[in-house]
Amino acid sequence: MATDKLVAMRIFRRVAELGSFTRAADDLEITAATVSKHIAFLERDIETRLINRTTRRMNLTDAGMVFLERTQALLDGLEDAELEARGLQSELRGSIRINVPMSFGLTHITEAIDDFLRKHPKIRIDVQFNDRVVDLVEQGVDIAIRVRNQLSDSSLRARPLRQSRNVVCASPDYLVNAPDIASPADLAQHNCLVYALHDRPNQWELGEETVVVSGNYRTDSSLAIRQSLLSGLGVGLLPRFLVQQDIDSQRLIPLLTEYPPKSYTIFALFPPGRMQSSKVRMLVEHLDEYLGSRPYWE
Repeated sequence: MATDKLVAMRIFRRVAELGSFTRAADDLEITAATVSKHIAFLERDIETRLINRTTRRMNLTDAGMVFLERTQALLDGLEDAELEARGLQSELRGSIRINVPMSFGLTHITEAIDDFLRKHPKIRIDVQFNDRVVDLVEQGVDIAIRVRNQLSDSSLRARPLRQSRNVVCASPDYLVNAPDIASPADLAQHNCLVYALHDRPNQWELGEETVVVSGNYRTDSSLAIRQSLLSGLGVGLLPRFLVQQDIDSQRLIPLLTEYPPKSYTIFALFPPGRMQSSKVRMLVEHLDEYLGSRPYWE
């Protein structure tokens, strides 16, 4: 394969992953004109439009989506072959794009990534903090972290990392003047803060019971709910990985512990049809080791 075509493929990959000619140019330390030239060369060479672009936005064509998936696999494979030939697996280089939920990412992933980058300074990591589900192929994501009871998309390759569960909790300041909470039904008398991205936000499954809750605050950020719980606004249902330290310090009080919610799994997901590159495999192993065999929240 001609060197120019490989260069153009690498540039195309970064444009697709970053969603911008300008951002790709800055990332690759070349000019936007150079990026445009290589994309045009690639489209002429394969006689297919890969990117639709206007003055305001760009998006991949259907052919571009297919070509991106194949390009990522090919470039990752070449990178692995070079590393193995040199015997320099520890000298990782290249880019990794990660998508993680905001709350879990900020509390458990960022420090692990910092540590990984100190060990492998030639790696570039692009992290998307997003509680909403994104298309891994469309967004050019190498690893996505998902916190789920089960995975709805069976085409994705998954590796379970850890398990956790939610906990009902509130601050001592809220509880001091609030009605007692002895059973899930008692939550009907309380201001329950609702996480909007749950499958059924207003239905909390506690033990064998399901209770309908309501309150004056609903948000798509569990970090925001945690902060409001600490300020005494009401009762919340949040992951232990987010509030266990608050529980240990008694800033939050666990409630209804005899009605434990179902456990869920923290998955690492990978795009379908692509082999994991060495850098992706080593990052996942690093995350697995960093979380510990028994995470502190358990």
